[in-house]
Amino acid sequence: MAEELYKGFTLWLTGMSGAGKTTISSLVGTWLREQGARVELLDGDEVRKQLSKGLGFNREDRDENIRRIGFVAELLCRNGVIAIVAAISPYRAVRQELRLRIGSFVEIHVDCPMDVLIARDEKGLYKKAMSGEIVNFTGISDPYEPPLAPELVIDSSTEPPEQSAMRVWNKLKSLGMIHFDR
Repeated sequence: MAEELYKGFTLWLTGMSGAGKTTISSLVGTWLREQGARVELLDGDEVRKQLSKGLGFNREDRDENIRRIGFVAELLCRNGVIAIVAAISPYRAVRQELRLRIGSFVEIHVDCPMDVLIARDEKGLYKKAMSGEIVNFTGISDPYEPPLAPELVIDSSTEPPEQSAMRVWNKLKSLGMIHFDR
């Protein structure tokens, strides 16, 4: 039975807007569900609309948003669910705080060069941020602090999402988080 092949844990994908966190997370989540795992995807944009409505984009509000996502992820993994988080989560200190609190925490840094992020940006958010129309935009007018020691770094500009997702899958297997074959 699948329940015997894994325990709840949090898979946290961090990176800049447009790096591919949600795409990779969705693929891994689909594959885990196909194996019978209980999985919930907590996408930063979706959670902000529901759980963090009313929070702004200053540092304190961003930290509070990430703490709320972390709280839900902790509850899920404590109850045998794999929580996959796809959120910019720009500040190291809060990610580290959550790693310590949750325990079963795997951090993936989805990296991508700025020129590729701008080229991928269908909504034009990076251009608006660079022109000053959007303030507190991560990577432009607000910092993004990449993880210092993530379990895996993916450069999403050099491989297709399926390959990146397979690298995440293989990392989870090597860490003993899952025992499924793909």
